Amino acid sequence: MAKLIGGLIQMGLKGASEQSPDEIRRAMIEAHLPLIDQAGKQGVQVLCFQEVFTQPYFCPSQDAKWYAAAEAIPEGPTVKLMQEYAKQHNMVIVVPIYEEEMPGVYYNAAAVIDADGSYLGKYRKTHIPQIAGFWEKFFFKPGTSGWPVFETAYCKLGVYICYDRHFPEGWRALALAGAEYIVNPSATVAGLSEHLWKLEQPASAVANGLFIGAINRVGREAPWDIGEFYGQSYFVNPRGEIEAMASRDKDELLVHEMDLGMVREVRNTWQFFRDRRPASYGPLTEVE
Repeated sequence: MAKLIGGLIQMGLKGASEQSPDEIRRAMIEAHLPLIDQAGKQGVQVLCFQEVFTQPYFCPSQDAKWYAAAEAIPEGPTVKLMQEYAKQHNMVIVVPIYEEEMPGVYYNAAAVIDADGSYLGKYRKTHIPQIAGFWEKFFFKPGTSGWPVFETAYCKLGVYICYDRHFPEGWRALALAGAEYIVNPSATVAGLSEHLWKLEQPASAVANGLFIGAINRVGREAPWDIGEFYGQSYFVNPRGEIEAMASRDKDELLVHEMDLGMVREVRNTWQFFRDRRPASYGPLTEVE
């Protein structure tokens, strides 16, 4: 059966929020590079970082300073650098960054780079929260990239970003488009979210018969200190079983081998796709 070696990197903020976005980007990338090399040495085939991995989670503020953190995809420096590392290690890399489409138009996005270093495309976060401490609509335009599934060298890969995970429709759309493995880069803090962290992704993996890699950052980020980013990045299988989990509070590369044959096995046991009744679901899209 097909095996897939996945890697997830969780990390606390390097540098300080009062530094410029460029300075923080350099510090975060410098901290990631040894772990990327380590992933390559361990045979990781698909690697993913946390949400907006080159920056703090700046959305507790409403400070236009952070617009300078955005980069073009794929022309920006971070994606270009990760293309070099993907090719060097023969590794698919998912690169979640703050994207500038044009001045004044910004997205929370993730670029997908194939194992030969080629750029496959991007996913833009679809669901954007706007609540105390998470003023994301100030920074991000809702994505309309649809539900792309990327035919990588190793698997059919989907991307869903942080707050997206609360909405079952996107998981299902990615699964119906052929995804075997979906990554969900996040930035989420202790409180109401932590209980859901170990509930929603396993439930989505079961409902759609696929693997999910969930990534969260660690630590506290001054000056906002909206809470503790509680790490615990993990891999969950199509039966909803968490197969491997990272620590709560450490910078960490989590590496795990997934048996993609389980996707077919579980879907042949639980015939959720056969038994769907899409013609009956019209009201779900008729009500705004």
